[in-house]
Order: sequence, then C-alpha cells, then structure tokens
Amino acid sequence: MTSLSALLKTFEFESLGDGHYRGVNATEGPGVVFGGQLIAQSILLAGRDHPGKLVKTVHTIFARGAAFEPALEIDVEVMQSGRAFGSSTVTISQEGKLRTRSMVLFTADEDDTIRHETSAPTLVAPDSGDPSLGTGDWEVAFVGDVDINDPAFVGPAELDVWTRFAGAPDDDPLVAQALVAYTTDPFLIATSMLPHEGVGQSLAHVTLSTGVISHTLTFHERVHADRWLLLSHESPYAGHGRSYGRADVFQDGQLVASFVQDAMIRTMPEGHAVM
Repeated sequence: MTSLSALLKTFEFESLGDGHYRGVNATEGPGVVFGGQLIAQSILLAGRDHPGKLVKTVHTIFARGAAFEPALEIDVEVMQSGRAFGSSTVTISQEGKLRTRSMVLFTADEDDTIRHETSAPTLVAPDSGDPSLGTGDWEVAFVGDVDINDPAFVGPAELDVWTRFAGAPDDDPLVAQALVAYTTDPFLIATSMLPHEGVGQSLAHVTLSTGVISHTLTFHERVHADRWLLLSHESPYAGHGRSYGRADVFQDGQLVASFVQDAMIRTMPEGHAVM
C-alpha cells in the first residue's frame, strides 16, 4: 500500500503556467499508476480555480493506463465559475498521450430545502489496535470473513470495507476529499468477482485483464480522511467483459458520499500475463 507521506507528495505540483502542471507518482516500478491517485490529483488541481467551494461530483474516464514514468502532464480548463457552482476539466497525459480526463463540479454550501439520506449499516468500526490493520497509515479492514483474493471464495456481490488514513491532515477539506476519493477506487472490481468461483483479485493482471474505465464520485457532506469511513459496496451486474458497481460511504453514521464505477474484467490473452 502507498504510504500517506508518499501520497501527499503527489499533491505537490509544478506550475508551468496558464493551467498547465507537472505531477509525480506515488510509486515507482512496472505496472500502471493507481487510478485513485489520478482522481485525487484532479480534484486538488481543479480546486485551485474555485476557492471557497468543495467538490460535489467528479467523473473520470480512464482512457489509458498511466505509467510510473515519465512525469504526468496535467492541463486544467475552467468550464464555469459562479456564486454557487464551478466546474473544470482536468486532463492527465504522458508524452502527449491522454491517460485520463475528469470533469469536476464544485459547489458552495447552502441551507437545506429538503433532506433525507440512506441509513448506515449497523456495523462497529475496528479497534485501532487490531493487528490485522497492519502497520501502515492507510488502514483497511474488511467486514466479515470475506477474502477478495481467494478465487475459491464465493459469496454475494456485496462488500463492506472500513478505511481511514491515520494521522492525515484535517485542516484542508479539499485535501480530505482527495484522500477519500483515493480510497473509493480499489474495491468494486473485487466485489463483482465474489459470486464467481475461480475468480479473485489475486488473478488480476495474471490470468485476468482488469481495470477501471469510468468512476463517478459524489460528495454529500464534509468528510474527514483521518476518521473511520465505511464503504458499503455492491455490484448488481457483470457481463460482456465488464462490471458495474456502486457504493455508499458513511462516517459517524451519516451518508457522506456515493460512487459508481464501470470496469473491465476479461481473460488475459495468452502470453500477456504480468507476474
């Protein structure tokens, strides 16, 4: 897992002027950059043009995988900036080839006209001393005896995950949104695999070619990345080499965000496995 300090380094950008930036990646080595990092970076750079507002919705299309090298080329274009709403597009490229494009909608806080929300599941957050959380500062705990990596495990296409960044800064609500966005990317593909024997997360990039192709995240309330979040996932459909999943995010019993994701899950062509 990427450490909090390494992730926060990716939130530092070199300005090249006129909406152009250079960004770095959290990890080096073979493979592709984690999509959650690209969403988080898009949120933060788009937010520079909309002071006083927070993200309402970010919609990202992953056109191609981004490599760890060379550096990311990031272009931000303001679509609209008003009193209540603002919006920007963020395009991330490498060597002139487009990797992702996000549309980020910002909103100012307003009073309720109507209000309702889905109730949180009655689940208890992990004990902070639980050794299963590991020693890193990105803590993740699965609810129940689900094993997303075991191809022999079979269960409903549902997955509840507790997560937080222990020690994350909480003085900038946009950074908190970026960190929470990072945590929403990795578990919906695994959720869609759960009903199918012989398929598991451990086979991704080995015998299965998987990847997120679009991700839409909506924030409902202010979030705090350093406190426990419950991500309640479900996958109502998979087929034709694709999967669809959705999730609600709860914090302190309140619905704070929701997201949906389309992904690719297909057999890895022979001779193309990445070990």
